[in-house]
Order: sequence, then C-alpha cells, then structure tokens
Amino acid sequence: MAPSIGIPRGVWMLGFVSLFMDVSSEMIHSLLPVFMVTSLGATALMVGVVEGVAEATALIVKVFSGTISDWLGKRKGLTVLGYGLAAISKPVFALALTVHWVFVARFMDRIGKGIRGAPRDALIADLAPPEIRGAAYGLRQSLDTVGAFLGPLLAVALMLLWAGDFRTVFWFAVIPAALSVLILIFGVHEPGTGKVHPRPISPVQWQTLKEFRGAYWWVVVAGGVFTLARFSEAFLILRAQQLGLADSFAPMVLVIMNVVYALSAYPSGRLADRMSHTKLLAAGLAVLILSDLVLAQAQGLAAVVVGVVLWGLHMGMTQGLLATMVAGTAPAHLRGTAFGFFNLVSGIAMLIASVLAGLLWDQLGAAVTFYAGAAFSILALALLMLRRGS
Repeated sequence: MAPSIGIPRGVWMLGFVSLFMDVSSEMIHSLLPVFMVTSLGATALMVGVVEGVAEATALIVKVFSGTISDWLGKRKGLTVLGYGLAAISKPVFALALTVHWVFVARFMDRIGKGIRGAPRDALIADLAPPEIRGAAYGLRQSLDTVGAFLGPLLAVALMLLWAGDFRTVFWFAVIPAALSVLILIFGVHEPGTGKVHPRPISPVQWQTLKEFRGAYWWVVVAGGVFTLARFSEAFLILRAQQLGLADSFAPMVLVIMNVVYALSAYPSGRLADRMSHTKLLAAGLAVLILSDLVLAQAQGLAAVVVGVVLWGLHMGMTQGLLATMVAGTAPAHLRGTAFGFFNLVSGIAMLIASVLAGLLWDQLGAAVTFYAGAAFSILALALLMLRRGS
C-alpha cells in the first residue's frame, strides 16, 4: 500500500538546503578537474589524491559528527556548522594559485560536508515516520541532485559569458552557498528528542557499537565494497575531455549525470519502501557495471554520454537506498553513530578507490581505470548474491 502521510516541511527545507549548497559546490567541482589539469598542471594521480582525500575526509568525519549528535541529542547545530564551513571554503577556490590551495579548499569543504552529513541524515529520520522514510530520503536526494545539475549548467553559462575564466565562476559560487546556510538557520526546526536514553560519558563511545546487530554490519560491509567500485566523478569529466569535450562544456558531464540521478532518486526511494533492498541494490550494481564497461570502451563523446547516463541511474537507484538501509537497521537513539560509522568505512574505501583510479589512469590508461571499477562492482554483486543465498 502506498504511504499516505505527507513529507514533513522540515524534510523539504533540508532538501532545499542541499539544493543550494550543491548548486554552489557543483559550479566549482564540475570545472575543478579541468582547472587542475589545464591551469595548475596536475596529473590524473594528483586529481585522484585530491578527490580521494577530500571525499574520504567528508565520510570519515561523519563518524564523529554523528556520534556527537547522538550524545548531544541535537542535530541542527552540527548541521549548521557543517554547511557554514563549506560556505566559507568557496572563496579559496577562486584564489587558488597551486594544487595545494585546491587541496586545502577541498579539505575545508569536505570537512564541512562530513560534519553536517550524519546529523542531517539522522535529523531526516527524526522528522519522517518510518513508513515514508524511503520517500523522505529519496526526496532530499532528488532536491540535492537538482542542485547538482543546476550548478554545472550555471558553470557552463558563466564560462561562456566570461570567456572561460574559471576564477570568476568560482566567485559566483559563493552566493548559493550563503543562501543554503540562511535557509537552514531560519527554515528548519528540530523536533523533540522523544524517549530519553542514557547519555554516554563521552560523545565517542566505541562500546555502543555492540548495540548494532548483524543486519547493520552487513550494510556497512556492502557499502564499503560498493564504494570501492565507485571512484570520483572527476574521472568522468577527464574521460570526456580526453575524447574531445571543450573545457567550457566540461560541466555538462555532471549535468547529464545529475539529471538522470534526480529523475531516478525519488522513484527509487519509493520503490525501496515496497521491494527487497538487496534486489534493488543488486540492480544498481548491474547498471554501474554496464556504465564502467561503456566508458572503458568509449571511442567518442556519444559513448561517454551513454556511460554517464548509466552512472547517474545507478546513483539514483542506490544512494538514498543505502541511507534507508542504515536507518532501518540501527537503534533510533544511535542513528547518528550508525550513519557515522557507515561513512567511516565508506570513506576509507573512497580514498583507496580514487587514488587507485588516478594511478591506473596515469600508468595504464583510462580504459583500465573503468575496467577496474567494473571488477569491484562484480565483487560487490557477488557478495549480495551470497547474502541472498544464505
């Protein structure tokens, strides 16, 4: 039966917060790999290290922010801190003179993302009743992804308007980041904490991990292997540039990916409320394998478009689903910790995946990078099949 309860206003506001911050972030990130390679002289390995460390930092920091939010019994304060730090980092990209500046800016930005991520996800679980939780996560992810394709579109328009001036585009990105923080401060109200649970002496208590059951740990392992299969989208942009895409149109790669992502995230979230999570995750992995194979064998931009479309579809099918699986297998009073530890494991996997992708790209070529992604996807799919079989 379809859920009849409406999505709470707070979830909608969090979705718009994500939308505006993603507009800002993707205006920068959709151009950043090309900016690093063409303007700052970076190699693919350097791109992989910057992206891998940045994304891993975001995921690893979530383990502490999530646990601290459980300890405090509050989510919004940490969420505001995280979005605020990300907003402050934006001008550093415009001022960057070397790869080291970019590294610092990405590090600041991703620390902000790490601080806000787990408390925000736990806050959605606090706001949304269980019967519509998949739809709530799917809605926030869809709005987030709308921002993620509007940002690159604005980047293309500004690059054409300002004759390919990367830094001017980066300055414009400051505006939606500020709007995101303002919406969060004035538009989201935290619900009551409900049932009181004993507060640990320290906000980081590894003993609390004993309260998680086997179903949660299986989600953690599956998420880690899945992340190994999905390296940074920076390599999608570099692949398109390698096959002839002009610098000013590089953001179109993320536009295409995120249009598909946005269109598929909410329906996939609704689907997650009705069918086996394992089956849906397996379908998403199958789509990722196809994407990697298409990108590995691509001889022109048309094939790249097909690969990017498939990549966006797998993101829409799986990202909200993994959040739903974590929320559904963790105790309510430890959801922040659950999201945090899940992201700790995924962060380590993301670092390995992106550095390995850059190394393979430099040493053996782009095709091998995507073939390796397909291999890890097949491994993750095999683990899912073993889980179903047992």
